[in-house]
Amino acid sequence: MDAILETLFSSEEQELYVLDCLSYLMMVMAVITFVTLLFEHVPYGRYASSRYGFPVNVKLAWFVQELPAFLVPLSLVLWSSCAKIMHLPNQLLLLMLFCHYVQRALIYPFLIRGGKSTPFISFILAFVFCIYNGYLQARYLSHYADYPPGWVTHPCFIIGSSLWFVGWIINIHSDHILRNLRKPGETGYKIPRGGLFEFVSGANFFGEIVEWAGFALAGHSIHSAAFALYTFIVLSSRGMDHHKWYLTKFEDYPKTRKALIPFVL
Repeated sequence: MDAILETLFSSEEQELYVLDCLSYLMMVMAVITFVTLLFEHVPYGRYASSRYGFPVNVKLAWFVQELPAFLVPLSLVLWSSCAKIMHLPNQLLLLMLFCHYVQRALIYPFLIRGGKSTPFISFILAFVFCIYNGYLQARYLSHYADYPPGWVTHPCFIIGSSLWFVGWIINIHSDHILRNLRKPGETGYKIPRGGLFEFVSGANFFGEIVEWAGFALAGHSIHSAAFALYTFIVLSSRGMDHHKWYLTKFEDYPKTRKALIPFVL
């Protein structure tokens, strides 16, 4: 990996500059995505469309598209110089990244029951994003992020890492509820019940938004903030769309249930 990085960048200063630029670019992408999603659904799952390419098996799509977000950081940590890897804040933040993507890439896809195929363009865009973000987060944390002494006891780190953990648990538990809505042999959609779904339609999305917001607070960098912003834009739009869809689909859908944020929105 070091040989590849040395070919791409003439100095560490140049690589850090590129990492900063990639973060600002992700924020620009978030704004563009926000505007786009005012007129279009994120095209996968119940909103999948043949307009976005041929269908890819849903389990294969989730496994392959999420895998770079695990393998790229793993390769950087194992086979490149990591000047900051021995520092505890960096280790814990990298652990958060790995915990999420081990579950998302190596466990979640194989637990999916049924599910619509993913359009090829959606699959490719997710695959590229996971390479992009995997490099951005892992390289910054392993080689450049410099935290002050005692950062793990700072309120930002404590609150952020706590939010990350709570969001991670909500996300995993909500996915479990969704997987078990249908009994064997059943098809079609059902109203999710239990857990945070008693309060919001997009409990799984809310969990992941909280997770990466906590990561951004604990990481305290433009790199983690850009990822949190992009996640919020995409998943909040999807949560709102799901809420409208449920209200249209089910006459008995709970009227007091919010779309994304309990008791608020």
